[in-house]
Amino acid sequence: MRFRLSFFQILLLAVFVVSCATKTKKSPSKSGIKKPAVKTEVNLPPKPVVKLDNIDLPEIKREFRAVWIASVANINWPSRNNLSADQQKQEAVQLLDLLVSLNFNAVILQVRPSADALYKSPHEPWSYFLTGQIGQAPYPEYDPLQFWIEECHKRGLEFHAWLNPFRAHHSNGGQITSESMVKKSSDNIVKLKNGMYWFDPADDRTQEQASKVVKDIVSRYDVDGIHLDDYFYPYAEYNGGKDFPDYKTWSAYQNSGGTLSRADWRRANVNKFVKRIYDEIKAQKNDVKFGISPFGIWKPGYPSGIKGSSQYDELYADAKLWLNQGWIDYFTPQLYWPIDSAGQSFPLLLQWWNDENIKGRHLWPGLNTVAIKSSNRAIEIAREIDVTRQILKKNTGEVHWSIAGITKNYAMQQELKTNSYKEKALIPETTWLASKELPELNVTWKKQSNNISINWNKQTEALSYVIYLKYGNNWQTEILSPEIISKNVASESNGKKLSTIVVRSMNKLGKLGGYKVVLVN
Repeated sequence: MRFRLSFFQILLLAVFVVSCATKTKKSPSKSGIKKPAVKTEVNLPPKPVVKLDNIDLPEIKREFRAVWIASVANINWPSRNNLSADQQKQEAVQLLDLLVSLNFNAVILQVRPSADALYKSPHEPWSYFLTGQIGQAPYPEYDPLQFWIEECHKRGLEFHAWLNPFRAHHSNGGQITSESMVKKSSDNIVKLKNGMYWFDPADDRTQEQASKVVKDIVSRYDVDGIHLDDYFYPYAEYNGGKDFPDYKTWSAYQNSGGTLSRADWRRANVNKFVKRIYDEIKAQKNDVKFGISPFGIWKPGYPSGIKGSSQYDELYADAKLWLNQGWIDYFTPQLYWPIDSAGQSFPLLLQWWNDENIKGRHLWPGLNTVAIKSSNRAIEIAREIDVTRQILKKNTGEVHWSIAGITKNYAMQQELKTNSYKEKALIPETTWLASKELPELNVTWKKQSNNISINWNKQTEALSYVIYLKYGNNWQTEILSPEIISKNVASESNGKKLSTIVVRSMNKLGKLGGYKVVLVN
């Protein structure tokens, strides 16, 4: 059947076809108000996967900057033996914050002043200098050693546990009670004329006791170093100038067929102990450093013109041997004399010890910051730091005796902050100890106004982070504490745009980890 369309029908059909060909639009909102379009910005960082093997990163300044903090006789911390736990903590935090503000990077805290403990020990009693009573825990009870370690590490400071190996009781250590090691180990302890009690270094039980204490600390605590001071056999003046009363062990040695002289036998006892402690630390944790701070003069006449006491003959400490053999990781001779001292020249002694450092261990002299004989102590200490840098070159450093020389001397603080330590420094790397390189950090960035926000993942084993920023052809660097995992930086510096970012972590032996080069578009 033939079908014919009217003009009106053709018109309707055309309108329908055109409307179907038109793009369908969304219905307006129920309110009848058309919502404006929202522009969404997404700041996606460039993928931080570009690694340039031959990038030339600037060298970061390295220097060991430490202080001794003595607990014996409440010399430094705690300031009194009747403080509450909270007061002890407040004092510790104040000291650490001061050190950080002056760009120090290490603390050496005395945790075993005299066969006692500033921590919860299974081998020795709580210290009298902590609570005023041997064997009494702080109240409320806490672990001061753990507290100090945590507070140091969060600030990017190394923590070294300082022990006196053979002193059994200090004359300022209160009444001897049943808790004291003097009562528990009386057979190998002798009393000196000045009221101190001393372990006999020749007795195997003495060395075993000290060994147990060191191994316990290394196994249970995240210390960066174990530190021994200059007390091995005691100074003769402690016993009224008389010889050390080790008749029992000396007679036993002779009766067993020993042929060494008494002096050589004593030195052999100390040598055996030093080597043993070094080996035992490395067997437990290879990345814990072992350091000793002996009296600064080995023997009079070494080097020529040096006069004074002899650690070799009076303390029976052959520290030269320990350094020559590499039985320590860092060596801190107590060079407590001014630069121009006749008979005890600071530069001559430091150079002599440096010449004896044939194994290339760290050599960081001890400075008498608290009482050096000078009309201007701050300037004299600054001069000694400069001399140390000149002699030791790259792996320089020093330890200040004691923190009181800083806390009680504003001029010293200003000299360090504005001159000697005006820039931060990493600890020197301990290259002879094997350590695991920390992995590359996952670094990202995001533009924020005129700044760039940089973020990276936290690494629990990092002691510090180093951030490198390149503007044009110039690098800027900064050392950051391990608590910091982000940083806002300027997108331009001196008219040059930020082009490159590198962030590296550093482990407890001073080794910088791997890195990725982040290019900023």
